[in-house]
Amino acid sequence: QIAFMTLTLFPIRLFFAAFMMLLAWPFAFIASMGSDEQELEKPLSWWRKIVDVLLKAIMRMMWLAGGFHWINVKGRRALPAEAAILTVAPHSSYFDAIPVTMTFASIVMKAESKDIPVWGTLIKYIRPVFVSRSDQDSRRKTVEEIKRRAQSDGKWPQIMIFPEGTCTNRSCLITFKPGAFIPGVPVQPVVLRYPNKLDTITWTWQGPGAFEILWLTLCQFHNSVEIEFLPVYIPSEEERKNPVLYANNVRRVMAEALGVSVTDYTFEDCQLALAEGQLRLPSDTCLLEFAKLVRSLGLKPETLGDDLDKYAASAMKMKKEKVDLKEFSAYLEFPVSQTLESMFALFDENEDGVIDIREFVIALSVVCKPSKTLETIQLAFQLYQSESGTITEEDLAHILKTAMGVSQIDVTHLFRAVDEEEKGKITYDDFYTFAELHPHFAEDYLYADQVGAESGLETSSLSAPNGICTDFSPDNTGDRRKPLQKKLN
Repeated sequence: QIAFMTLTLFPIRLFFAAFMMLLAWPFAFIASMGSDEQELEKPLSWWRKIVDVLLKAIMRMMWLAGGFHWINVKGRRALPAEAAILTVAPHSSYFDAIPVTMTFASIVMKAESKDIPVWGTLIKYIRPVFVSRSDQDSRRKTVEEIKRRAQSDGKWPQIMIFPEGTCTNRSCLITFKPGAFIPGVPVQPVVLRYPNKLDTITWTWQGPGAFEILWLTLCQFHNSVEIEFLPVYIPSEEERKNPVLYANNVRRVMAEALGVSVTDYTFEDCQLALAEGQLRLPSDTCLLEFAKLVRSLGLKPETLGDDLDKYAASAMKMKKEKVDLKEFSAYLEFPVSQTLESMFALFDENEDGVIDIREFVIALSVVCKPSKTLETIQLAFQLYQSESGTITEEDLAHILKTAMGVSQIDVTHLFRAVDEEEKGKITYDDFYTFAELHPHFAEDYLYADQVGAESGLETSSLSAPNGICTDFSPDNTGDRRKPLQKKLN
């Protein structure tokens, strides 16, 4: 079928889809000219309403050309005055643009998108909320803009937000980002389904590339999509004050409608699990749990770098000194809480009530910069090295166990390979030189002999059953009652 469709229908569909997009461009360009913010907040003029109808018709023809012959819509879309924000999940493909083109709701987009030829003009027409990567304060400004529009009593178009923040394969809903829920206004949950017998829609990190997805989808005789508008969710007073609680409750409603489970892992956890550094995290790592606790503690991703420098400087002064829970609390400048106790337990090796603070710093470094293996190891050398600037095999084992979040690891082969002169100790320069000559040192000296045998890690790549990272779908609801896995136990 693929061979036949590639030679016949695929080029025709691709041509007509591109033609429809080009046809939409002049209408969007003319309608966007000279529009200022005050005009955008006014009701649409008669000619803008005509342009809206034309563009929606053209976009529908574009999807029709792509094989989406019927778009099954369930439920009623709320008016902007009823729900200023539409939360859409699961987010699994760029074909999720279908509900955007049907509603012309505003979306949150990176600022660079408006410079894309043709597509950028269509984006600007729907009055998106632009996020600038070059602006360090962009996150706060984006939330403020969403809040301003959401509280305008329907003057602005509805904002459509995909709260997962990344594409998944629809087997579960990952943690929702709180941006859509910070304004504390009613939202309308919208769920997407692609009930094709053969899934060519899903576009995830470890799946086929963008063009392959387009090619395979256009080679389908018919593509199905269902869009269901659920009842408007009106937050309670507690949910208005707590956006995270609000987001979790809306996610639960959407998961029930979809018939899927939820997982408390996030987009950042996926980045951590799939980071392309020289040390890949094994499937049984406790660093994903550690990253969750870091967020729960209130340490923000945008300030983690500065926090790491501060904690590392303090740890170097403490050297090998171990601390108890109260001292750990003072070190982090956070009060003792259940979250802090859980984090402390991860590093309590012998369950004797004390931890080595250096291990916390190394784990935090991995969370801050998961793909920069050598930077983390350099920091670890500074924490563990003697006055002569060297570490022993035992020190290296502590470093790598912490950096990978595992209970045991055999570093003998790696240490001997680095210690060519058989001094029984190595410097960071020795390790760096070795790593430059052997960029795959982890696969050659660690994974193949140790981790692969014990935890089932394949040396080629991590499996991703749920399409986004190592399998952390909640197969057993009782798992949360299990004690936290310790790094060394």
